[in-house]
Amino acid sequence: MLGTYYYNEIFRKTVVAFGTIFNNLDIRHTDSSGNVTSVIKVPLSYAPIQKFLARIEQQADIGSKNAITLPRMSFEMTSLNYDPSRKGTVTKQFKAFNKSNKTEVKKVFMPVPYNMGFELNIMTKLNEDALQIIEQILPYFQPAYNVSVKLIDEIDETKDIPVVLESISMRDDYDGDFNKRRVLLYTLQFNVKTYLYGPIPAGKTPGVIKKVQVDYHTASSKKSPRSMRYIGKPTATKNYSGTQAGTLAGSIEADTTNITVSDVSLFSEQSRITINDELMFIDKIIGSNLVVSRGYENTSAVSHIASTTIFIVDTIDDSLIEPEDDFGFSGSVEVFSDEKVYNPTTGTDIDVEPWLWLKILMK
Repeated sequence: MLGTYYYNEIFRKTVVAFGTIFNNLDIRHTDSSGNVTSVIKVPLSYAPIQKFLARIEQQADIGSKNAITLPRMSFEMTSLNYDPSRKGTVTKQFKAFNKSNKTEVKKVFMPVPYNMGFELNIMTKLNEDALQIIEQILPYFQPAYNVSVKLIDEIDETKDIPVVLESISMRDDYDGDFNKRRVLLYTLQFNVKTYLYGPIPAGKTPGVIKKVQVDYHTASSKKSPRSMRYIGKPTATKNYSGTQAGTLAGSIEADTTNITVSDVSLFSEQSRITINDELMFIDKIIGSNLVVSRGYENTSAVSHIASTTIFIVDTIDDSLIEPEDDFGFSGSVEVFSDEKVYNPTTGTDIDVEPWLWLKILMK
């Protein structure tokens, strides 16, 4: 298990997402009349606070041209801990689309919850500057602020990551005469609740049977030519992919078979739709109306109110059927007279060897 290289860059993405929250703050100075005299964007760096404090101490002369400018913010990751309160079933898996091929489904183990500790430091020389920055931050944390992060690009997996404000502290490092620099330091401690994923399997995940094929032969031997073939496939009775087609233009009763929709352009005849938990089959489209078969595949026909969302059920949803979900069947029959047999190794029909076919007939 260990030793298989993979790197989802989740820690890096979480660090970037955390920093993005605070990278667009500014402060404003006004004159005695209330007019804005300057707008200063507060720079943000990923670095330990000790680095900046040491540099300020080395350049304590406020007249130095190379002195570090204030206000300034810095942040860093300070801890990493497993979060048992968010633990899921260890062996549970979920299905996701391959980003580059929407019809290819991957089966991925559930993510592991981890908490990342962060420290945000705000350094200013004026308390008014510090208060402006703090007041632009605190109202968003009550105490959590959610950030959407695309954790796994390959399967387009995006999660809302809570950023929780844990504590706030203040320190005044001013010590000396008027020629020494004063540093007001506000420190905010955060807990970011992220998730870690294991390796994403390459290729399509096998498992659930998606096709059954039965060949009927003219003789008792399996090597005799097949004369007829039946193919059965499971069909979805609900929408998995989230593909919407429109909404109901008006309320319908349980026995209504002619329904009006807001926009008919995304619907097609001889296709499936779902409204709430009911599966319907579109027999015909007339103007803005759908002529449907209600309660399709043994689902319950019930009434639905106006503006209810209508979802498309297609082959993508068929590929996403879960092992214990309800499903329907689609079957097809083919009749052959080409004297061929099915080769399970190649998945194709091949010619019967002449000598073998003659041997079968002579039995």
